[in-house]
Amino acid sequence: MSALKTEIKALGQTVLVLQGGGALGAYQGGVYQALHEAGVDPDWIIGTSIGAINAAILAGNKVENRLDRLREFWSRVEQKDIFGVPSQWLGNMARNMHTIGMGLPSFFRPNLSAFLGPHVPLGAENAGYYSVDPLRETLNELIDFDVLSKGQTRLTVGASSVRKSEMRYFDSRDMPLAVEHVMASGALPPAFPAVRIDGELYWDGGILSNTPAEIVFDDNPRRNALVFAVHIWNPEGDEPETMWQVMNRQKDVQYSSRATSQIKRQRQLHRMRHVIAELGKLIPEDVRKTAAVKELTAYGCITRMHVVRLLAPTLPNEDHLKDADFSPDGIKQRWEAGYRHTLETLEKAPWRAPVEATEGFILHDACGGKLMENASAG
Repeated sequence: MSALKTEIKALGQTVLVLQGGGALGAYQGGVYQALHEAGVDPDWIIGTSIGAINAAILAGNKVENRLDRLREFWSRVEQKDIFGVPSQWLGNMARNMHTIGMGLPSFFRPNLSAFLGPHVPLGAENAGYYSVDPLRETLNELIDFDVLSKGQTRLTVGASSVRKSEMRYFDSRDMPLAVEHVMASGALPPAFPAVRIDGELYWDGGILSNTPAEIVFDDNPRRNALVFAVHIWNPEGDEPETMWQVMNRQKDVQYSSRATSQIKRQRQLHRMRHVIAELGKLIPEDVRKTAAVKELTAYGCITRMHVVRLLAPTLPNEDHLKDADFSPDGIKQRWEAGYRHTLETLEKAPWRAPVEATEGFILHDACGGKLMENASAG
């Protein structure tokens, strides 16, 4: 076992958290490749939308097959030619509008009935501008659900309840997962139709939480962990001056999904848990054994979570249709960026920096491949 792998194992469970974002998810492939080559395979993978698809392919295959299966998925969804013309010869607008208009053979295709009129009854499970039957076939070919059910790697995918507006996490630790759970996590309306599971309809989890890291922080029981949180929408950006820029920035704001506020909340909560645990040690033992004090000190927790936040770069000439950019060049550039950023982060190993004893949540930003200064709870 490599020294790095041993060092990471000593930090607790390794968790990989993957945002949703269509074609931007190729960045996550590069992140996993770097981790895999370093011998760091996650104990738990959590995803929403395209992140759920990537996560399911990884958790639903043996370790030695994961990278090949992930590459196969991204090869299948590449937009190679448009009417016989290589897609890289065309501009972003032409490529992306073709994807929106015609779909991708292994992913989705237009649902012609949806274009007959906005009031045409389609049925709850077909009400979307596209059919995702091609994706169902692709996932059934690339995911081994028997491997997934054996629980070698825990998988959690997030979906949004259509009726209740509540986030639902489907977790392989608690139940057998099937292709429907993955499809539900990626059912972004109005493009894709809702997916019914146990009588309830679900849409894309990104509607409510596109960065599903809170499931790690709120897990019961909490465990020490090194969490790689992979962000593919930029939470920070310039002020838009044109309507084109407004549409691009609006998507970034919407799908970066309150990540900053979630992190602040978790840092505060973990600090409080550590403080409670330390205060509990100061209480005399006979008092500590009483039922009332036991109940109060149970809120204390000395677990420690290191969260490494990786952020996909902005590519040249990127616009609000970037999540539809399945061109070979777009996929390649994002994959390579994820690989490069993760290699740099593993080399720097930010979790080695000293922290205060009461810190339970330590954030390390690896934005754009340049590791920022540690930000521990305060």
